[in-house]
Amino acid sequence: MWTSGRMSNAKNLLGLGVSLYFWGLMDLTTTVLSGSARPLTEGQEDNLSDKLHQRMKRSWVWNQFFVLEEYTGTDPLYVGKLHSDMDRGDGSIKYILSGEGAGIVFTIDDTTGDIHAIQRLDREERSQYTLRAQALDRRTGRPMEPESEFIIKIQDINDNEPKFLDGPYVASVPEMSPVGTSVIQVTATDADDPTYGNSARVVYSILQGQPYFSVDSRTGLIRTALMNMDREAKEYYEVIIQAKDMGGQLGGLAGTTTVNITLSDVNDNPPRFPQKHYQMSVLESAPISSTVGRVVAKDLDEGINAEMKYSLVDGDGLDVFDINTDPNYQVGIITVRKPLSFESKKSYTLKVEGANPHLEMRFLNLGPFRDTTTVHISVEDVDEPPVFDPNFYFVEVPEDVAIGTTIQIISAKDPDVTNNSIRYSIDRSSDPGRFFYVDITSGALMTARPLDREDISWHNITVLAVELNNPSQVGSVSVTVKVLDVNDNAPEFARFYEAFVCENAKAGQLIQTVSAIDKDDPQEGQHFYYSLAPEAANNPNFTLRDNQDNTAWILTRRSGFRQHEQNIFYLPILISDNGRPVLSSTGTLTVHVCSCDEDGMVMSCNAEAYVLPVSLSRGALIAILACIFVLLVLVLLILSMRRQRKQPYIIDEEENIHENIVRYDDEGGGEEDTEAFDIAAMWNPREAQLVVKNRQDMLPEIESLSRYVPQACVMDNNVHNYVLAKLYEADMDLWAPPFDSLQTYMFEGNGSVAESLSSLQSVTTDSDQSYDYLTDWGPRFKKLAEMYGATDSSGALW
Repeated sequence: MWTSGRMSNAKNLLGLGVSLYFWGLMDLTTTVLSGSARPLTEGQEDNLSDKLHQRMKRSWVWNQFFVLEEYTGTDPLYVGKLHSDMDRGDGSIKYILSGEGAGIVFTIDDTTGDIHAIQRLDREERSQYTLRAQALDRRTGRPMEPESEFIIKIQDINDNEPKFLDGPYVASVPEMSPVGTSVIQVTATDADDPTYGNSARVVYSILQGQPYFSVDSRTGLIRTALMNMDREAKEYYEVIIQAKDMGGQLGGLAGTTTVNITLSDVNDNPPRFPQKHYQMSVLESAPISSTVGRVVAKDLDEGINAEMKYSLVDGDGLDVFDINTDPNYQVGIITVRKPLSFESKKSYTLKVEGANPHLEMRFLNLGPFRDTTTVHISVEDVDEPPVFDPNFYFVEVPEDVAIGTTIQIISAKDPDVTNNSIRYSIDRSSDPGRFFYVDITSGALMTARPLDREDISWHNITVLAVELNNPSQVGSVSVTVKVLDVNDNAPEFARFYEAFVCENAKAGQLIQTVSAIDKDDPQEGQHFYYSLAPEAANNPNFTLRDNQDNTAWILTRRSGFRQHEQNIFYLPILISDNGRPVLSSTGTLTVHVCSCDEDGMVMSCNAEAYVLPVSLSRGALIAILACIFVLLVLVLLILSMRRQRKQPYIIDEEENIHENIVRYDDEGGGEEDTEAFDIAAMWNPREAQLVVKNRQDMLPEIESLSRYVPQACVMDNNVHNYVLAKLYEADMDLWAPPFDSLQTYMFEGNGSVAESLSSLQSVTTDSDQSYDYLTDWGPRFKKLAEMYGATDSSGALW
């Protein structure tokens, strides 16, 4: 059986600790009393020994241990004692302590079972510890008692003062609040045990802030304690609140906090003007909305309660001046509402009112919340520029007005009392074309150049007026001149008209609709009249119909037009307008005669197309034209190649003069050799005269020799047939040279004056030949004549 006890330590606990032993009742009949036990007889001890051997389960005789916190002694603090009834005091029982704080906070004497605290305990950190005790046989380590759990509770002492965790506090309350108005509630907390004694019972009191505020001692609620507290007199209060434990008794601990209380504003002060009269002045030239001066009504309140609204309530300048409120500074700004004139009125008087727009009903007895002041405004004279009357001119002028005609009298005057003389001029930037002129003294506006509405229909000019004695004072006025229309432009076609008529057109068929334009702009609108010109009035081909809607139709008068007879017609049309006087002009309509298909669609308007045979289709025509183009290109190419290979006619004297026979071992490409083919080789020398005239390099020789060539043949116009004929002729000529290309440099051989100059067909020697005729060939053959010993008529060699 376990027993536990707690003995006092008079030295450490100041006589408060009492040694307690708690004995538990077991199923034994033995009665155990606290503090002592009656000795057993020998028989009883034997009986008890038998009982112990028969029943090993034991119950704890148990209660809680208590120990005070914050022990400050040097020796370990005695907590209590553990004891098993099986302990004979011989040291055979070993006590073991485990659980929370065992060995660190609490220790146990394993022989006696005494428990001590070896560290300083703080209930606010931990209020109790749960431990386990066990009794073991020291020799065998066998448990003598079942392990059991017990609690050590830390008893509280008043070692913590109350604290305001949310302090310092900031609060506000409206000024002039009634007594007892709640301001803020403060709360202090005490870390001591509220269930043990009065260590945690807090009482509130006010140390600073009386007599303005009070605090509830139990709840910490702060209230106003003085009536009619005025923010304008004192706005900020610093209140110190104390919280004391032990119910406020002597020896209790205390804590304090600060509460900063601000009186919020209410509208309890009416506005007041610091002065009842204001004197201001303004120039008569001050523009509209310019500032004249400022007035301000003082209000001791702030924020919305100090907002002000100013207004003009009386005076002779209500329609001349205005007042606005500046929301940032709560001042009244007086501005000019209408133009001022020193000559008309020199001073004004205004009555200005300033009032609070936001009122509180409970403070109306402190009012009225408005005030008035008087403002005197003096108008100061300035030298003003000339003023035009009226301030805008609108003039209408016909465009045919004569130069120098007065179209308007411009008038200005000096508004000052001095009434200085005025001089007029035109701002040339507004009239760059210098169409107008103004008389410098009278202000008469006149035309300086002819006006043309079709060129410029509106003129916006600026006329300046300058004081004679003070040229810096300049006034201006805008003059708008509208140029009125005069019928001075004849109507004309809206565009160039070109019509087309089919060869199979019928009489009365519409071929064109024409319209006209006119630069003029009559008030009754444009209306044009159309007719054929007098020279075409009896035109047999076409007629004209006026549609009376500014358009006209051109109709055919007959049917059956022919391109090869006449492919273009020119139809003069007379156009007249409805102006006064009536103007007219003649426009020409060009009509082309075209071939059309069955649907009337134009196919061709070229008369040359009809020279071709009718049997040729369009595709055949295109093919023929393409062939002709290709042949022309070939001819030009061959001529170009011949011109490059052409040798000079005059033989150099240093050359060896003899006949050269050139042998050609290669054979041409025949008809496929298009590059070597020269169509000129097919020409008959007798027919070459017509073609060779186009060769500029042979023109002199051709002219000198062509008179000997008979004109027996005429070239066929059909190039295709001509080429075929020449090809057939070449194929049938048995004596033609075996060359695919023959370069002809000069007309010689049959039909030429010199016959053949080649030695290939010569059958005689040079002695048999007579070369006297070479002398008749001119200077070009002089060298040749010298070579063959020809002489001139005088018998001398050249």
